[in-house]
Amino acid sequence: MADRTLKDLSSNRPAALCGGGAIGTLGGLIGLGGAEFRLPLLIGPFGFAALEAVILNKAMSLVVVAFALPFRAATVPFDQIAAHWPIIANLLAGSLAGAWLGAGWATRLKSETFYKVIAVLLLMIAVVLVFGYDSAAGSALVTGTAQIIAGVIAGLLIGVVASLLGVAGGEILIPTLILLFGADVKLAGSLSLAVSLPTMIVGFIRYRRDQSFAVIRRNRMFLLVMAAGSIVGAFIGGQLLGIIPVAVLLPGLALILVISAIKVWRHSG
Repeated sequence: MADRTLKDLSSNRPAALCGGGAIGTLGGLIGLGGAEFRLPLLIGPFGFAALEAVILNKAMSLVVVAFALPFRAATVPFDQIAAHWPIIANLLAGSLAGAWLGAGWATRLKSETFYKVIAVLLLMIAVVLVFGYDSAAGSALVTGTAQIIAGVIAGLLIGVVASLLGVAGGEILIPTLILLFGADVKLAGSLSLAVSLPTMIVGFIRYRRDQSFAVIRRNRMFLLVMAAGSIVGAFIGGQLLGIIPVAVLLPGLALILVISAIKVWRHSG
């Protein structure tokens, strides 16, 4: 359980709003909700225990993604997303099961082990940011039955990671959609949200069975304020997109994740 002094910091609404805004801006710059950056903030400065931080992060991610999908409708209309329903269904076939499994594992992991798992996954996402976003839309890697099988397996892994970190999974979904299905980056961003929303809901339902879910009731206002900051930040980050060169942006964000991973790993000691 987090130290009471640190937990009291969760009532600091200005800090929650500013923290959410900063994290949302970072995420918005690369077309994500920023949950991968929010999690270390919840564990570190705000002092939540690993499982509580993941559950709070999952709740905030749900709110941010729910807003992000209609925000992108002007760029990628809903009918265009619906036209690619086979891709969404393919990934959901694996991600829904993965979300349920990941949430179940998270509730059973020892606290010290969970911190280390989070640290390793943050490092993995840092690698994806550096190498996975250099891809451009093109032909799909595989087609037919092989593509369906690969989509289910990829969805399963993405669902597990999303539940273990409380993130939407877009940081892995977008490169998967580009490489495996040949989607362009704008379409991939919206398709990832369409996959993420039901995937997160399944993980969220599984987490409700754990007593740590009470952290949401105890910190409702903190959650809403930080989620609001994340939404505003994501919008600001989207407006700033293109001002900062991608060649500088992605390695910088990856470095933040690496530093965060090291701090989370040390937190387990």
